[in-house]
Amino acid sequence: MPKGPTKRRPQTTARLLDAALETFADRGFHGASIEEICERAGLTRGAFYSNYRTKEELFFALFDLHARRVVDRLTAAVDEIHDSEDPLRALVARISALDEAERRWYLLSTEFTLHAIRHPDTARTLAEHDRRLRTEIARLLAVLFDRLGRRPTVDLDSLARLVTALHEGSLAQSLVEPDRLPPDELPGTYLPLMVKAASRARRTHHTDP
Repeated sequence: MPKGPTKRRPQTTARLLDAALETFADRGFHGASIEEICERAGLTRGAFYSNYRTKEELFFALFDLHARRVVDRLTAAVDEIHDSEDPLRALVARISALDEAERRWYLLSTEFTLHAIRHPDTARTLAEHDRRLRTEIARLLAVLFDRLGRRPTVDLDSLARLVTALHEGSLAQSLVEPDRLPPDELPGTYLPLMVKAASRARRTHHTDP
């Protein structure tokens, strides 16, 4: 039978991840200490080091958790587009929802990206995590085009980069000017144009009876 520590590990990591996201968002990646994260999680330093070696490793665990949530949210949004009169607008509204967890993640991920730019080894690791998430986004874009009855005319990996840039850039501006720019305004305006420009309607073949 599994020993106690093994059975408790998922609970321990969940507490560390929750505490880390809050602490990183409040104090910054560099300003947050392992001691503060452990204190907020109600755990010891030993519990931290039995799961993660460094703050960077903890960040990448948070990245993977966030990526799974992004993919789940996108999958649900794509699955529901047939139920809407304006599928792309409905999709944008769902994926642009801004809550406190999303705000915290944006603060952390933006700061960590700058950290990675300054450290090539970290940048390579971040690029690999980005690539895995982008692969899933490109796959879902292919599904989206299919359900809209369109065929992509551009490289989907490149399009996934552009869609991500639109999302992250518009989110930054919305966080700076929340009263002037709702988080779904720019994606809602320009994503449909991007989809149209990056694809063409599928031809349907009719046969005489």
